[in-house]
Amino acid sequence: MDRIQHKCIDVRGVKLHVAEIGTGPRVVVFIHGFPEAWYSWRHQMLTLAAAGFRTIAPDLRGYGLSEPHPEPEKASFNDFVEDTLTILDYFHIDKAFLIGKDFGSWPAYLLSILHPERISGIVSLGVPFFVPKPNRYQGLPEGFYIFRWKEPGRAEADFGRFDVKTVWRRIYILFSRSEIPIADQNKEIMDMVDPSSPPPPWLTIEDLANYAMLYQKSGFDSPMRVPYYKLKHEDFTVNNPKVEVPVLLIMGGKDYFIKFPGIEDYITSGEVNKYMDNLETRFVPDGNHFIQEQLPDQVNEFIVTFLNRLSDQDQASTNA
Repeated sequence: MDRIQHKCIDVRGVKLHVAEIGTGPRVVVFIHGFPEAWYSWRHQMLTLAAAGFRTIAPDLRGYGLSEPHPEPEKASFNDFVEDTLTILDYFHIDKAFLIGKDFGSWPAYLLSILHPERISGIVSLGVPFFVPKPNRYQGLPEGFYIFRWKEPGRAEADFGRFDVKTVWRRIYILFSRSEIPIADQNKEIMDMVDPSSPPPPWLTIEDLANYAMLYQKSGFDSPMRVPYYKLKHEDFTVNNPKVEVPVLLIMGGKDYFIKFPGIEDYITSGEVNKYMDNLETRFVPDGNHFIQEQLPDQVNEFIVTFLNRLSDQDQASTNA
């Protein structure tokens, strides 16, 4: 971990914290989800650097050690797309692989659609590309965590009862389970985790301390503006979208997201291929929502194999 270098760079009016390790022309940029940060990719960064890749993992704006959006009410997914593009420009990188997880896969897909010449391929952990729909979560009860967290002031009041470390720990425990987080009518989301519940066994005391430090800096209000406060299908304005770059989709069989309405059928029926021309899918039966931390060796093997194959194909095309 000590070999990972850190710096802050100016990106579209905010200072973003960036972690990096590795050298060479093959570049990988990571885009984390919630409640995560650059640290979520620690296992992948070290393995890919050893495999000959240059790896770059920012804290997204508003997360961890990065500054928040100067106008929080205007924050959107498009910020993450434009920030990632600006990071590539800052480091003079013409083309890169993107690895996203959870909502972090969304800006990766969007960037490949809007600027396919800049993206060599995508690895997505847990989320296929799909066209946003206003009623995607129709049928889920009122206690569904996204519904709760979209209510103005609801998450703030819930989280405000505890310190940052406790909130982060409870979210991680909750999201590590295989069931969709749905609170009873008379309970808040934080009440779904018993105070005596242990963290996942793959999360060390050091990991807890590092995540707590990062979220002590950012708090939760800024991170939750995107994706939860700003989760609107109207923000998506691309006509006839299609992801044409190669994609490796790694799905955990115990990731609660696969139980969202229609998701598993969307993948297994092949409907997803209407929107993704070159898709390779790997199902990991025991994988949960944090599969890259839970089963890093298996995930890393998938990623390295996929990226090496694409790199070899690019080299062969260049030499032809």
